Amino acid sequence: MERILFGDNQFFAVNHISDEKSMAQSMKFKEDAAIIKTLDIAREAGVETFMCTTHDRIANICEHIRNNPEKYRDFKIFPCMPYAHKYANAVTELGIAGTLKQYVPGNFFGSLFKGGVAFLSKDYLKIMELLIDAEMKMFKGINTPVIFLQNVITDLLLGLGMTDVLVAYHDYVQKKYNAEAGFITMNLPKLLETLEAAGIKNPIICASINKAGFRMSGGKERYEEILKQNRCRVIAMQVLAGGAVSPKEAIEYVCRLPNIESILFGASSKTNINETVSLIRQFDKEVVPIP
Repeated sequence: MERILFGDNQFFAVNHISDEKSMAQSMKFKEDAAIIKTLDIAREAGVETFMCTTHDRIANICEHIRNNPEKYRDFKIFPCMPYAHKYANAVTELGIAGTLKQYVPGNFFGSLFKGGVAFLSKDYLKIMELLIDAEMKMFKGINTPVIFLQNVITDLLLGLGMTDVLVAYHDYVQKKYNAEAGFITMNLPKLLETLEAAGIKNPIICASINKAGFRMSGGKERYEEILKQNRCRVIAMQVLAGGAVSPKEAIEYVCRLPNIESILFGASSKTNINETVSLIRQFDKEVVPIP
């Protein structure tokens, strides 16, 4: 994985600082051309990996990339699934049965209702595979070397003790898409222990890592201890702690930590993109990691 990854929160009105900024970003990126322009700015700054949700509009971005293969020949996308809002909206509009009918292939959908709850209980892993396939259709022909499970699902499965689903996801992504499975979580210590106990070694985990301890379940000190042990490949997200830490201070802290493979950030302006990339490169050169 590359050192710097570009995220998509700003494109879909996700802002941890204020609703006002979320609204402004929503207006700024209401056209796909604005998203593409911002991605190209990130590419000009040397960032060639886009880590994004499976929001419906990403399909349009993928189509643009496929139509310009030479321009984006080194470009990679790390899909993060599922996009929970998509399914929540579908349930609101279509109901549970209607949502299943829309996203699960017809033959399987029919069998599910013939067999009822027993069928669903027996084959929920198969349903998971079908939903992965449905989410991955938009990325056909694009380099997707890592495919992530979103924290809303990762942490739900973790809390329910459904380790078999986490393992099945890991194995299916490797087998079907020749990609590595990644997991996004708000509880790095618990997830790592669970995956290791299930036989998954050196997993790719994306977690909140920041100086303020923002969304770091288990405590900042526990995260720092795990990083020293080099047991997983870590992507640091939410490094600004929702705006609680200045960019310079935040990035210096993260760059001092050992064994963080990548830093994920999102920005909506050329100035902020260039500033963040510059700070990461600066501190990577200057800072001596915490022993």
